Amino acid sequence: LFAGDIYGRSGREALAKYLPILQDRLNPDVVIVNGENAAHGRGINEKICKEFYEIGVDCITTGNHIWSQRDVIPYAQSSKRLIRPINYPPGTPGKGLCELRLTDGRILKVINAMGRVFMDPLDDPFRVMNEVMEREELGRTAHAIFVDFHAETTSEKMAFAYNFDGKVSAVIGTHTHIPTADARILEKGTAYLTDAGMTGDYDSIIGAEKTVPIQRFVTKMPSDRMRPAGGEGTFCGAL
Repeated sequence: LFAGDIYGRSGREALAKYLPILQDRLNPDVVIVNGENAAHGRGINEKICKEFYEIGVDCITTGNHIWSQRDVIPYAQSSKRLIRPINYPPGTPGKGLCELRLTDGRILKVINAMGRVFMDPLDDPFRVMNEVMEREELGRTAHAIFVDFHAETTSEKMAFAYNFDGKVSAVIGTHTHIPTADARILEKGTAYLTDAGMTGDYDSIIGAEKTVPIQRFVTKMPSDRMRPAGGEGTFCGAL
């Protein structure tokens, strides 16, 4: 079970409210969430990570806001279950791959990668993922390989999924906070969804209160920092 970007307090409350219900109803083997916006809409910290683990989350993926809360840096360096995009340059704190072992012995590898179109100029995610695939193989090193591809454009997400079709179990997109209706199984067996959406208040602009984003578009002037919308959150993701 994968939950899209957890955005602010509304997203955290929605996760805490609905995850136990979904666990009871769906009985997932593993719960993965993207937590890069969990701390007031930008970044995540150790306290929130531990809260997520306590309610049943097994692995937390992130994206371009991974370092927005500076105190997460030492935690990311030591944590095995909080991962950042694997195509950050060598020497960046943290890891881009998490290994989860189920009670029955099955192994799941969770990989976080980030696109470059309209995003930070990181290392090439295709090249870095190819290097990972030289070490990882479905049926040999893992029973399943799940990829959270954090990217802006639909085309880059689709290209990434088709490029690794048959080599990974699933490529699920995050970052745009808008759920897409294109869930499918690709020709060689990889599950694909362009964007899992956001877990947060949808009476918002991608999770933020509406005033500041509108002001920025209308005036093209600097404005206050965006604040997370505080209404009731919706759990959005994929099984």
